[in-house]
Amino acid sequence: MSRTIFCTFLQREAEGQDFQFYPGELGKRIFNEISKEAWQQWMSKQTMLINEKKLNTMKPEDRKLLEQEMVKFLFEGKDIQIDGYTPPEK
Repeated sequence: MSRTIFCTFLQREAEGQDFQFYPGELGKRIFNEISKEAWQQWMSKQTMLINEKKLNTMKPEDRKLLEQEMVKFLFEGKDIQIDGYTPPEK
């Protein structure tokens, strides 16, 4: 049975995560405040960041950068900025 939460990112009620998949206090916050839909949006942005900045998730400094960008995106409403990247026109 799915659970419903108030998603801080979407600013509405939405389907919550099935379990806490990110560690620590930040993981608890994501589980309680970020919906599946919002998390999917972040996953797309994260993939773009990894590819465009050529990040290696085995490096602690790259993981730290991803975590910082995730917090900015999900909780502070800041979009991902990559130097030289222009999003495709719709």
